[in-house]
This record gives sequence, C-alpha cells and structure tokens, in this order.
Amino acid sequence: MGTGKRSRSLTTAAVALVCAVTVLGAPGLAHASQTAPDPSPSPSPSSSGSSDSSGSASASTEELEAVREKLDKLYHDAAVATDAYNAAEEKTEKQSAQIVELAREIVKGKERLAKLKDLMGAAARAQYRGGGLPPEVQLWLSQNPQDFLDGAGRVRQGQHASKGLLAEMERTQQDLEQYAKDASAQWKKLEANRKARAEAKKEIKKQIAAAEEMESQLEAEERARLAKLEEEAARKAQTEWLGSGVLDEIGGKGSEEGKKAVKFATDQIGKPYEWGAEGPRSYDCSGLTSEAWASAGKGIPRTSQEQWKQLDRVDVKDMRPGDLIIYNADASHVAMYIGDGAIVHAPRPGRTVTIAGAGSMPILGVVRPDA
Repeated sequence: MGTGKRSRSLTTAAVALVCAVTVLGAPGLAHASQTAPDPSPSPSPSSSGSSDSSGSASASTEELEAVREKLDKLYHDAAVATDAYNAAEEKTEKQSAQIVELAREIVKGKERLAKLKDLMGAAARAQYRGGGLPPEVQLWLSQNPQDFLDGAGRVRQGQHASKGLLAEMERTQQDLEQYAKDASAQWKKLEANRKARAEAKKEIKKQIAAAEEMESQLEAEERARLAKLEEEAARKAQTEWLGSGVLDEIGGKGSEEGKKAVKFATDQIGKPYEWGAEGPRSYDCSGLTSEAWASAGKGIPRTSQEQWKQLDRVDVKDMRPGDLIIYNADASHVAMYIGDGAIVHAPRPGRTVTIAGAGSMPILGVVRPDA
C-alpha cells in the first residue's frame, strides 16, 4: 500500500464507522451526512503509534480504543436484534402448531356435526313412523352405553330426546365458530411475527455488515492491536470483578443437571457464533445455553431476555456451575457459569464458543434453570 493510502486507512475506518452508527441510529438516512466527523483528524504526538516501513503513521491507541467501543456498540445492537429475531421465530413456531391443532379440531367438529345431523334425521323419521327413537340415537344420547343396554326401555323418547340432539348440534356449531375465530386470530399473530422476524433479520445483517466494514478498513497490524485492546478490556473488567472478593463467597456445587449442561456447553468450544443458530455446527449466545439445558432434560426459554424474565433469579454469591449469567442492562447476552469465576459462551459474529471471565462484561444478574 502507498504512503498516502496507508496514512488514510484508520481515518477512513473511523469515518465509515461513525457514519454507520449514525445511519443505524437516525430516523432517516438523509441526516447521516450531517453528523459525519471531520475526515482528517490530527492525532496528538503523545498518542501517535509507530510508523511502518513506508513511513506512514500507525493508528494511535486512543483512535483504536474509539473504534473498539463503537464496534462493541454495533455488535451489541446486533445481539439485541438477534434476540428479537429468536423471539419472533419461537412465537411463529408456537402459533403454527396452534393453527394446525385448531384445524384438526375443526375437522373433528365437522365430522361430529355431520353425524348429529344424520342422527337427527333418523330420529325425525322414526318419530314420524311411530313416535319412538331408533337404537343408534338412544345409544348416542346415553351417558353410559351399558346403562342403555341395561335399561333401553326406560330411555326417554319423543320430543325430549330430539331437543337433546338439537342442543348437541348447537354446541358443536358454536365450537366450530370459536375454532374458526381462534384460527383467524392466530393467523394474524403469525403474520405479525413473520414481519417482526423479517425486520429483525434485516437489522441484524445491517449491524453486522457495518461492523465488518469498519474492521475491514483497518490494516492487519491495527486489527491485531485492536484484538489486544479487546482482551485487555475484558481482563481489566474480570480483574476488578475478582478484586471485589466475589469469588470468595461463591462456593455452590452444580446439580447433576447443571453438570450435564456445563459438559454440553464446553463440548461446543471452538464452534462458530452464528445469529439465530441452535447447533449442532454453530450457536448464538442463547442458542448455546438453551440447547445445553435441553441436553440435561430441562427446557428453558430460547432468548436471553426471556431467560432473564422467566427463570428463577439467584444472587451472584450463590451462583453455581450451570447457572446462567445475564449481561447488559437490556439482557442482550447470556453465558453459562462453569465455576472458578469462568463462563462458557458464544460471544459475537466472527468469534467462536469460548471460555472467558465471568466478570469480563457488565453483569445484570444470574438465573437458575433447575431451581
């Protein structure tokens, strides 16, 4: 790369990053250009990095730190959109199953109504001929077939029996109408969730594409330094968390189910993160935790936000292996505690399932699937 092009690499990355964040966060695209920064910032001498062999200036630590923070925001927003996508996907599956079940009930109701009409016709014909009821109608009206056989002669006939058939037909018709209304309502919800899922998918792709574009603007040496900054930030947060003495109070032992969940999750180490994935080749954060607990025989909500809402909460000091740590104020990330201050999780796009410090991210709280 030439000297002029090389010296502009980080500036281009920073401009593109800020523009991307502005575009993603603004109500309309028309305002994006108004918030872009001056495309030619001048790093201070004290913050300048070393020069490469061609003499171009390397990115300063402060500039790379700004890039890291904005990348974190983009990937965080992608995680929020992923949770929305997963929630819509889960609702879509449930609603589809409910519609299928309602369709079956409608079929059975129509068959029952047809049978009742046949019986009503048989009763009318029998009464016309002699005032009695045919045996099949008496059997239908009897609460107990054996009672009918034992006391067929005492079965009420005539008008009272006909009213019973009419009442049964009316109830069946009402059931069919209700099934049809329920099915219609479920279809509307299904379509709404399909739209929500499509919007969330679009948002995920937009955020990830913006982050990848930002990273692609950096030189290899800058990307390596950026990775080190990420590691340092996580290590600093973990050290502060451990320094609080929290680990001294954590001594809980995992349940048998928790141990199974931990084993499943740690067996996935090295597999890539993929939004919306539930294995077996790739996972997103809540896909990993939900599948891990499913392998232990315990079904839990699919998304990190629902895991936070629905599962029993425990204090950090009482946490034990297998518990789930929910991160960020909006519950947008989840990991599994494995003991000794460590977690296993699927971090974000471009990363793989890995072990990290439990305090390397801002903890919202802890939930226990097998409380």
